[in-house]
Amino acid sequence: MALKTIEQADFKDKRVLARFDFNVPLTKETDDSGARVITDSTRIDLALPSIKYILESGARKIILCSHLGRPKGKINKKFSLEPVARYLAVALGMEVILTETAIDDNVDTLLGLPDTKIVLLENLRFHEDEEKNGADFAAKLASYADIYVNDAFGAAHRKHASTYGINTHFKNKAYAGFLFAKEVSEISKLMGRPEKPFMAIIGGAKVSDKIKTIEKLMVCVDKIFIGGAMAYPFLKAKGFEVGKSLCGDEDVALAKRILSQDKGKKITLPVDHIVSTDFEGDPSTTAGTDIDENMMGLDIGPATMNQYREQLLTAKTIFWNGPMGIFENEKYAKGTFTIAQTLSESTAFTVVGGGDSVSALKKSGLSDKISHVSTGGGASLEYIESGDLPGLFALKFGVKS
Repeated sequence: MALKTIEQADFKDKRVLARFDFNVPLTKETDDSGARVITDSTRIDLALPSIKYILESGARKIILCSHLGRPKGKINKKFSLEPVARYLAVALGMEVILTETAIDDNVDTLLGLPDTKIVLLENLRFHEDEEKNGADFAAKLASYADIYVNDAFGAAHRKHASTYGINTHFKNKAYAGFLFAKEVSEISKLMGRPEKPFMAIIGGAKVSDKIKTIEKLMVCVDKIFIGGAMAYPFLKAKGFEVGKSLCGDEDVALAKRILSQDKGKKITLPVDHIVSTDFEGDPSTTAGTDIDENMMGLDIGPATMNQYREQLLTAKTIFWNGPMGIFENEKYAKGTFTIAQTLSESTAFTVVGGGDSVSALKKSGLSDKISHVSTGGGASLEYIESGDLPGLFALKFGVKS
């Protein structure tokens, strides 16, 4: 069943409940007005085309909703969407009214006011029933609107009330926003018949976090390049010394399992490293694959960078998830930025997914050179792993009450 998008909806004089991913990073400190400040507005900026389209299509009211952070089902002003409301008001040039909570009695009052056009519900996760997929909570949210729009791909892997259960109340009236539809379309290109050679770069900290992704990719890719702390359990599993590098026994056991399944020898590991005695120490380069006992690996080495770059430039399809080192420290950022530069120069169809790799890409200034940069780290990985997501399934087929 094809995914219905907002271009297929009739919004004229309708109330529209639209779920977005406004889970943006905020400063720890407050400004002069006592509010925290948004440090990266990308997720809000990417929501604007859908919001503007709904408004321009004649919607009578648009009720925006999202989570922010992990308030654990309790009201915590530290996680208020107030900074988002202020940003949206400026970006849209319209008043955006933030409610006290997502389901207080004043919401219905606000929606009854003729001059109120845009309402932003306060953080959905201030209510424990959001993450529990509570039926009553979903029903209350649904009662605000005639039509439901989901543009929060980054939350589509969760069976939450606002992304999953709410679809019970919008049979044939649920649509994907522009961002959600684009994410599904672009990532699906990796899962069908991607143009070969298809290569993946997997980094990050723990094998256990990405084992399903690696096992799935091993079936369809021609090469998997491993970097970051992810590499050390694989190297230890092959008998190399990894010194003080991050490397848990559980991850080593998982790495051994994956290597035993790699009949096509698709997994490629670093042949040298940038190391130091600690995370803030001065860098040095290993002579080979082994790492001295008093050193820890903090980035891939120059020979590895050259090897990975040379092979990746022959690819026709590339997926990248996870940095190659501690890229936040410029001493250990070269490996990650080499990958970013390589993808920017590639003629392949390139997809970058995952919070840290997207942050590194943005820091490199090369985001506009990538075919698709996914906003959904966990969602993009789960979609690749399983071929579906709870929020996507519910949007297409609904949910039985």
